[in-house]
Amino acid sequence: MAYVPGVALLVALVAGCSAGSDAADSDADRKPGSPTVSAAPPGKYRTLPESCRAVPRSTLKDLLPGAAEMPEEQQEKVYEGTATVTYDTDRKVGCRWKSDARDASRNLSIDFERVVSYDPSVSDDDRARDVYAKKEEAADLPTSAGVTPSETPSGSASASPGGKTSGASASQGGTPSGKPSADASGSDDAEEGSSGGTTDADPDLDLRPRLLDELGDAAFLDDALTRAGSTSQRRTVSVVFRTSNVIVTVLYTEQPARVTEVPDSRELQEKAQALARKLAETITE
Repeated sequence: MAYVPGVALLVALVAGCSAGSDAADSDADRKPGSPTVSAAPPGKYRTLPESCRAVPRSTLKDLLPGAAEMPEEQQEKVYEGTATVTYDTDRKVGCRWKSDARDASRNLSIDFERVVSYDPSVSDDDRARDVYAKKEEAADLPTSAGVTPSETPSGSASASPGGKTSGASASQGGTPSGKPSADASGSDDAEEGSSGGTTDADPDLDLRPRLLDELGDAAFLDDALTRAGSTSQRRTVSVVFRTSNVIVTVLYTEQPARVTEVPDSRELQEKAQALARKLAETITE
């Protein structure tokens, strides 16, 4: 076939126009002023502490007094703790300890959860805020404690003022779950105060399940007293707090040996909160 310069030039011109047309069409598809989608920032924390070493030995001795009565070899085993079985130690770790004494047994467990958002438009912190808010909602903090949810999950309706109803008033001396409440003897004083008189603060008010200040970005405390059949009563205090994209849970339980004894709420709450503050410092270091 003979080479024809004019034909070759025409083919080249047609190919160039086609290419230019495709580029123009591509540019035309982009709407002027359309926003550029950028990935949400990652969470502050990329790793988690070693859970069974997160609690100092001196703190464990205070929280597990029964261990001091054991032989040295058993003490070491108690203080070492037992790691929680998990399939992703980069995302969730935990540890638990238990000590049995003649007068009571105590259990302690801690859990660290590093929340990661797989939605590029949602940050790890926002996702952790949602996860924490659901935990707080599940705790069902009583209205009588004067609390309202501190964090509301994204896209969900905000709680009504005053929080959720616990199902029992302070004058009933308790809630169905056994959570601490004011003594029944304080009901008359409460009525007097509502009619304009002044009354002293209820000494049990600060022991009810409630939100906590100055612990992470948000925190709450729950306190439940339970009894299984004819066994002694068991009190479990839980402290849950969020700091950036990490959620920490502390569970501290005491079960006296005698059926007639009731675990001291104030002591368990104070010790659980003190440990939670230590753990918050450990994460931020």
